[in-house]
Amino acid sequence: MPTAVLLTDPACPALDPALVESLRNAWGGGPAVWLAPGEAAEFPVPQAPSNAPGVWEELQGLGVDLALVPEAGRRKRLLIADMDSTLIRQECIDELAEVAGVGAHVREITARAMNGELDFEGALTERVALLKGLEAGVIDRVLAERITHMSGAAVLAATMRANGAHTLLVSGGFTAFAGPVAAALGFDEAQANVLEAAGGRLTGTVRPPILGRDAKVAALERTAARLGIAPEDAIAVGDGANDLGMLGRAGLGVALHAKPAVQAQAQIRVNHGDLTALLYLQGYRRSEFAPV
Repeated sequence: MPTAVLLTDPACPALDPALVESLRNAWGGGPAVWLAPGEAAEFPVPQAPSNAPGVWEELQGLGVDLALVPEAGRRKRLLIADMDSTLIRQECIDELAEVAGVGAHVREITARAMNGELDFEGALTERVALLKGLEAGVIDRVLAERITHMSGAAVLAATMRANGAHTLLVSGGFTAFAGPVAAALGFDEAQANVLEAAGGRLTGTVRPPILGRDAKVAALERTAARLGIAPEDAIAVGDGANDLGMLGRAGLGVALHAKPAVQAQAQIRVNHGDLTALLYLQGYRRSEFAPV
């Protein structure tokens, strides 16, 4: 029996109880449970309604996200999360490129790669080459001045860890950013690509092998095996085309504010909520969120 979860932007909680009740009645659902007043509610349904895609589209226009999630095993034991434009609001390589004076060109390549229009590894290699000669110390400045965390990221990690889950940041970006971001948000570990440098300057290369789509899936499977759990016990979140593999492999894959090509393939899409949406999808109430 699936559970229908409705949620909205926690910065402007305006989920209408009448809307929840109307949909519950139309779908023959069980009693509605409010996970957070005005922000998130859920109710069980006998089966996935055939008109769910159309209802999802209508609710998007009202600023409401809708997801149908299996009731069994909702609370996951592994969180695997993308970094750029997921745990943070920026694409790190774009910010470095801005400092290097090639921002517009790199941003265009990044956008196409994240939408699946370009091969990820080739696009990464091309963009990194444009950073050759940039002072390696610029990374610390970019981290301090240009990188901001996505709303709900720290609460998501803290709540899952408080409930016994392992948290893994896995990024097609760079360890120089992923390590500090993971530490700041309270993640257990981070995996990413290594930007190579020599003489205090970037060489314009990435240490092979490049961590891309397949490597993210492998990281999920490897970490799950190490923890003694199945990939179905994981929840994954990302926004780009190189995240689709792990979103499909995890028991619950969430496309968060994702690129169009990703939205077209992802089963669960969150466009209005923040990262705390992943907690509501697992049935957590706001009162259960861990302090940060």
